[in-house]
Order: sequence, then C-alpha cells, then structure tokens
Amino acid sequence: MTVFSGRVGLIQRVLAEYRVPFFNALGESCPSGLGVFAGNPRQSEMIKTANTLDKGQFTLGKNLNLFQGSLYLCIQIGLMRWLKEFDPEVLIVEANPRYLRTSSALWWMRHRGRAVIGWGLGAPDLSGPLAGLRRQRRARFISQFTSMITYSQVGAEEYIRLGFLPERIFIARNAVTPAPDHAMPIRPLLASGQRGRVLFVGRLQARKQVDSLLRACSQLAEPLKPEVVIVGDGPDRPRLQKLAAEIYPHTSFTGALYGADLEAEFRAADLFVLPGTGGLAIQQAMSYGLPVIAAEADGTQADLVRPENGWQIPPNNLPALQAALAKALADITNLRKMGAESYRIVSEEINLEKMVATFVEALNRSLE
Repeated sequence: MTVFSGRVGLIQRVLAEYRVPFFNALGESCPSGLGVFAGNPRQSEMIKTANTLDKGQFTLGKNLNLFQGSLYLCIQIGLMRWLKEFDPEVLIVEANPRYLRTSSALWWMRHRGRAVIGWGLGAPDLSGPLAGLRRQRRARFISQFTSMITYSQVGAEEYIRLGFLPERIFIARNAVTPAPDHAMPIRPLLASGQRGRVLFVGRLQARKQVDSLLRACSQLAEPLKPEVVIVGDGPDRPRLQKLAAEIYPHTSFTGALYGADLEAEFRAADLFVLPGTGGLAIQQAMSYGLPVIAAEADGTQADLVRPENGWQIPPNNLPALQAALAKALADITNLRKMGAESYRIVSEEINLEKMVATFVEALNRSLE
C-alpha cells in the first residue's frame, strides 16, 4: 500500500455516510493523520450523515446556508479555527466557489507555502448574459489550487478548458465500495415462461423516478414483462405501492434491506435499474454481476456504465427507459455477458482501492 507521510486536512460541506469507507481507507494511507472538517446538511436534502471516522479525526462545524438554487452560498463556521489547530501539510477541499470560507483556507495554506488540492466534478460550460464573467471567476478560483482531482475524463477536460495544466489533474473514478471479495454469481438462463427480475435499490423519493420504472415495465410486450423488486423505504413508498397495484402488479416492495438480505436480492436479480438521480447502489449491483440501466446524471457514471455493461439513458425520458428495458430483457444471453463485464469493471478499474491510490498519488505529487 502506497502512503503519504504528511498530515492531510480535508474539507467537505457534509460528511455523507456513504463516504465514510473512502475516508477511512484514505486515513489508513495517511499514517501521520487525516483530519476531516464538515457541517450538517439542510434538512430538505435528506442526506444521511456520519459523526465519526475510524481512521481519521472528524470535526463537526456549522454550515450557514444562504439562498437557494443557483444563488446558493455556504459559510462554514469554525473552519479556520479547525485549520489552524489541525495544521495540515496538504489540504484537500471541494472545488466549489459557493463555499465562501474556502478562499480563506486557500490563502492561509498558500501563505505558508503549503499545497491545496481541489476536488470537484468539473466545470461545465456556462450560458446566459453573465457567462463570460462567471467563467473568468471560475478560472481564477481553480488557478489557486496546486492540483485538481476529478471523477472523470469529462471533468478533467472541463478543467483543462479553463486553463488548468493537464499534468496537474488526477482522475479518481468515483467509488463507494471496495473491489468485490466474492466470486461473481453464476446465473442460469431463464426457463421457458420465466420472467426476468429487475431490481431497484435506493431511498423511495420522487427524484428517484421509480414510478417511471413501473410505467415503462407496464408498456413492455407481455413476454418481456419482468418481476420488479423495489428495495428501500421513504416518503414516496405509499404512492408507489398504490401505482404498482394499479398498473404493474408484478412488483414487490421489500422495505430497506441490509447485509445478507440485500445481498440475496442482488444475487437473485437479472438487471439493475436506476431511473432517477443518485446511484450509490450501482457499484454494489455491478459487484454481483448485474448489468445496469441508469439515467445520465452529473457525468460521473460515464466511466462506470458503458455499452459493454449497460445503458445510460437521458433523464426524464420514459420512451428511452422502455426501449432499454426491452433490449435488455429480450436477450438474456447477452445480458449475462454484460453482467460479467460489470463485475470486471468494479474488480479491476473502479473501486475504493483505486480511488484511494489516486488521492495518495496526488498528495505525494503535490509536494514535488
């Protein structure tokens, strides 16, 4: 295991629970210490957060959230006190100019000749009457970083277009799970008349668009109509259960599942579908040899869901979802090959170990 010998500070807006395995793994690779500072989410975001790390020191600050939507700003109260007390040799921050204390942290580190690494999705093209000025502001902001870490080649290219040096950009494919430590499940072909099994895993809320999955399945030709298993709970569950009873009775709702119970559902499925936003379960599904249908979101899934192992469809596009389901379920032999490719991708290319290794490389290179 490659390590970074210095103290590392890392600033997040919130410490999402799904990121804890990554931070713990990064902490193991930073034996001199990893300190993470974050505040709490807005209540409306429904982000499940953590309040401790096994392999790092977590400090809870206070987020002062201002405005909404495109005007949103955040002031992280307590950040500068934490920075002075933890005194990191390298700092990693979210590359988001809407977090107003980040500029102060950048100044503090640079004033001491220390490296600051930006971590961001990318910088998509802007439009509107002030696009030019906003682009200049963005370019000035990211120029302050020693190097940049992004999730995808798309993100890297966006930073390059803003003038950031390509050799200072590191691509850490977004991962939430380790490489699988189990063999890929072997699934037989379906028996004559047997329905395929489609799985969704996630919180049941409107933005997940599980209703679109039910509607798309209801419009498939009868021989292709699958069993649909919905794993998860949330405020949208009563509405979805009512809708399923009305238009697609081949649907079962299990509630939230964990551990062996959730693993059993992954092993029993033929196809994993994520019709809306989010995507934390995609890598877990792939680790059980499942092909994937996923709505295009922020670009971070482009390297994960490929033509060889699934379908990326436009968001809010019911015909595209229906077409992808029909193509997948019409050829189970090919579906099994695609599932094997899913397993290979998360075993060899995109997993927590690979992501941590890229962060450690960026940390070590930042001191050169």
